[in-house]
Amino acid sequence: MRSLKASSSINGNSRRLTMLHLVCAASLFSLFVFVIQSSFFSGPSSLTSLHLPLPFISEVRILSDFQSSVKQCVANRGLGLTAHIIDNCKLILKFPEGTNSTWYNEQFKIYEPLEYNYDVCEAILLWEQYRNMTTVLTREYLDARPDGWFDYAAKRIAQLGADKCYNRSLCEEHLHLILPSKPPFHPRQFKTCAVVGNSGDLLKTEFGEEIDSHDAVIRDNEAPVNEKYAKYVGLKRDFRLVVRGAARNMIAILNGSDDEVLVIKSVIHRDFNAMIKLIPNPVYLFQGIVLRRGAKGTGMKSIELALSMCDIVDIYGFTVDPGYTEWTRYFSTPRKGHNPLQGRAYYQLLECLGVIRIHSPMRSKRKQDWSDVPDREMIRRAHAAALRLKKSQSGQGSGDLGQFGSCKVWGNVDPGIEGPVSGSPDMSDTRKRSSYSKWEVTPFNSLRKEAQDHYQQMEGVSLYKMDGNKLDDLVCVRHSLDSVA
Repeated sequence: MRSLKASSSINGNSRRLTMLHLVCAASLFSLFVFVIQSSFFSGPSSLTSLHLPLPFISEVRILSDFQSSVKQCVANRGLGLTAHIIDNCKLILKFPEGTNSTWYNEQFKIYEPLEYNYDVCEAILLWEQYRNMTTVLTREYLDARPDGWFDYAAKRIAQLGADKCYNRSLCEEHLHLILPSKPPFHPRQFKTCAVVGNSGDLLKTEFGEEIDSHDAVIRDNEAPVNEKYAKYVGLKRDFRLVVRGAARNMIAILNGSDDEVLVIKSVIHRDFNAMIKLIPNPVYLFQGIVLRRGAKGTGMKSIELALSMCDIVDIYGFTVDPGYTEWTRYFSTPRKGHNPLQGRAYYQLLECLGVIRIHSPMRSKRKQDWSDVPDREMIRRAHAAALRLKKSQSGQGSGDLGQFGSCKVWGNVDPGIEGPVSGSPDMSDTRKRSSYSKWEVTPFNSLRKEAQDHYQQMEGVSLYKMDGNKLDDLVCVRHSLDSVA
């Protein structure tokens, strides 16, 4: 009997010891995980320690390394700007103490601040997406978008006299001159593009020949291109993004440049219709604009247009150097305009995200070396990591991470159906001489190899934004790959 009791006591002690060992082991493992997570990233806003499961530690590490590269890039290239990391996605760009804030916000009764908060994860998702986008309104988009012709088309026509296109034929009459059946331009179509702003800073340098050396040049609104300014802004003219206020002077501005493509930023209206009848230039509508914002931010939209067609985007004339006191244009007197510090900070962020390359008077004095900008492989990894974290936080899991994961609306173009080229049978003789066909009927095999490869990689799908800058709200239209074989 004593032996039996002793045996039972030993077994009980053994079980208690085993349980104690398990509890200790679990505690040590939890502490080990916590230490690993803390070593990857520290800070009160760390997504790792607060919200993310263990499988996403590698994503946080990738983004933290990317943030460090962005910080170093800003330090090297920001002309006094500094980046301060908050967590693996958020950072603050700060101007040095003593910076003169000259722009006064009448609405909020304050001067422009000297620091700006950014979400790098959101920024890289947005701007890398533009590399795969179509930024021109097309028939296929209106056909695919729910109530595209009935509702959305009406929003792109000023002075329609109705809030909807109750009669589709009526709306087509307003749009057919500027509405291609499918995208006239393609991602990766050009290797290098220059986006030329209107800043008076352009007169401090002689970038003209350098600008003209690009495969395509994009200009804004009424900026003149002539021998007077040739050494400052060049003579090459391929695309021009315009707002409604520029229509009244466009005929004189375009004189002698019949092939320059006009892209209207917001809406078609009476002034544009009258102008279009008198010029041979191809004209299209920009797609992806937040219509209620009117004519603001033409320079930024020009960058979006360029990124949807070009591998490398160089910007000139965007007033990004220190010492700015007023908004100047190279062809007219100074006037009040955009808030300069906010613009300078954001453009610097875009350069350090690999979106653009900045050229300015102060930068022209040093050798342009882009080795301190994160390379394409680092950007690709950061983009993939940001996308996985975004999907995880929205509860979508990892099963929908393909290149079409943001497509909310799908359309299909039947094989062999090309659709009409922009224009109409009753066009004037001037319009009939337009070079629409140069863009809309370009043989696929004449495109740059990188553009052909991208089209195949995208499985013949064109991506359009539904509205504005929404990341997860795309209209996607599938074309048959056989039609371009």
